Amino acid sequence: MKIIGFAASNHKKSINNQLVKYASQFLKKHDVEILNLNDYELPLYSQDKEEEIGHPEIAKDFLAKLRGSDGIIISFAEHNGSYTVAYKNLFDWCSRIEPKVFQHKPMVLLSTSPGAMGGASVLATAVQSAPYFDGIVKASLSVPNFYENFDSEKQLLKHPELNEQFKDAISHLNHLR
Repeated sequence: MKIIGFAASNHKKSINNQLVKYASQFLKKHDVEILNLNDYELPLYSQDKEEEIGHPEIAKDFLAKLRGSDGIIISFAEHNGSYTVAYKNLFDWCSRIEPKVFQHKPMVLLSTSPGAMGGASVLATAVQSAPYFDGIVKASLSVPNFYENFDSEKQLLKHPELNEQFKDAISHLNHLR
């Protein structure tokens, strides 16, 4: 089984990317490919730009990765209470090509931030909107206070209860057929 994971961030040292990599450790039965949004950089979406250049191959490539998967993990960074521009722009381009962006794939949605809310606002938005784009949200989890709760050297969640919640969320993708 193939799982696609990515951080909805283009930050080179993304803490959300660390969370996706950590999640992949619990999916040993699956082939996990972690995508980097920096590999899918596109011009700012507008209808005028779409008319000018059509649908970029990079967006089509991203959709093909999702199509070829059996499940998806996304960890959302929160910028001013919402999606990062890098993610939203890629999503907008993809939705013009395939409105059902998530293509009926089971998903685990995560978020984290240095603060106490752990990106909960953007995660709530993602969980609420995913079904409109044909995503099947199996579980979601916000990891608060990333630098206090995650050991970046050892690549593990230090808080036992939070770690159990995390493993439980990820386990929903272990049951794919």
